[in-house]
Formats: sequence, structure tokens, C-alpha cells
Amino acid sequence: MRKRIGCWIGLGAIALSLSACAPSGKGVIVFCAGDSLTEEAYPLFLRRILNREGIPARVLNYGRSGYTSGEYLAFLQKNKAQLIEDKPDFILLQLGTNDVRTDRDATSTAKFRENMNAIIGAFRSYRTRSGRVSRLFLATILDIPPGDHKNFGPESARRVKDEINPAIREIGEAAGIPVVDQQAVFAAKPALLPAIHPVREGYRMMAEAWMKALRPFVHNPG
Repeated sequence: MRKRIGCWIGLGAIALSLSACAPSGKGVIVFCAGDSLTEEAYPLFLRRILNREGIPARVLNYGRSGYTSGEYLAFLQKNKAQLIEDKPDFILLQLGTNDVRTDRDATSTAKFRENMNAIIGAFRSYRTRSGRVSRLFLATILDIPPGDHKNFGPESARRVKDEINPAIREIGEAAGIPVVDQQAVFAAKPALLPAIHPVREGYRMMAEAWMKALRPFVHNPG
């Protein structure tokens, strides 16, 4: 889950690099928030799906590889003035994998809950181009598969199932935010998740799961 930069990601030239990846003007703006599971690929697949269904879209990839929930909260706070100007119609939030690492990034579940609620609070201040509150979605994180994974172990896998994903579902229910079950996508097809990161088809399926949640709203984003 270390930090990488690609043509549709990165912070150095946020407005230019991300805007170049999708049409501007009419259509929807989707803000993808998360760690490397976001940064790696699914936003690209999501934009293709939206465009294929006739929906012009700017899909902004704000995945930050290696970030815990606490680090992502700091990223939002530091860059609030710039990020809020994206005026997203939708915000897709998936964090927690790095919080279950076994090294110094390990985050208690209580602190994870605190961070996530603060992140949600930050996103509540985002507005669409028409002035409405941006619509927020959460997602469960993916299981940690068996095997030798640097900085992840059996305790990481246990925490995903017993602590982090239940916390995400409870946070979503308490805040009235839909939760997309990305964990279930790979539970049904574990071959797509051979390590911490999915194979390419797995990222496409992540995008499909997000799209299923978005579809009722994308034709009238407000």
C-alpha cells in the first residue's frame, strides 16, 4: 500500500491532471477518496462505465497510497480550500486497509471510528455546483487473503472482519450514508484478490459495485 503516482492521480498538479482525465461542464463529478485500492485503478474503470452509459463524468482520483484514516483526514484538512472547489456531486469513501497493518501504521478501531467520523464531517461541507450537499457513499474494505504480505498478517485479516468492516457499516447506518459492500464482491470471487490488491478484473468489479450504488442518482445529481 505504498505511495505511487500515475497519469490520473497525484497531488502535485491536482486540478490540471485530474480535470484532463474526463470531460468538464455538464454531467457528474465524482470524488474518489481512499488509499491505494482507490489510487490504483477503479476510478478509471468507473469513468468508462459512466461514459458508456451516456453520462459525461469527471472522476477525480484522490486515492493516496499508503494512507491510514488519520493520514487521509490530515490530507483533507491541509488541502480543504483546493479540494472543496471540485464541487463533486458524489463522494466515494473507502478507507481502513492501512489501519490494520501490523507496523507503526496500525490504528485502533476506536481511533478509526473517530477519524472516519471526522472525514465524513469534512465532506459534509462539500457542495455541488448547484449548492447542494455532495452525496456521500461509504464502502467496506477488502479482506486480507491468506499468505505472506508485508506488514499485514492474520491479526489484520481478523480485524477487517471483526472490527473495521462492522465499524464502517455502523458508521454508515448512524450517519444515514449508503454502504457499498466491496468486501462481498471478492468474497464471491476470491481469485480476484490474490494479495492485498486485486487483479485488474477485480478493480473493474469494484467500479461496477460503485456504479450500482450510483446509478439511481447519476441522471439527476443536483
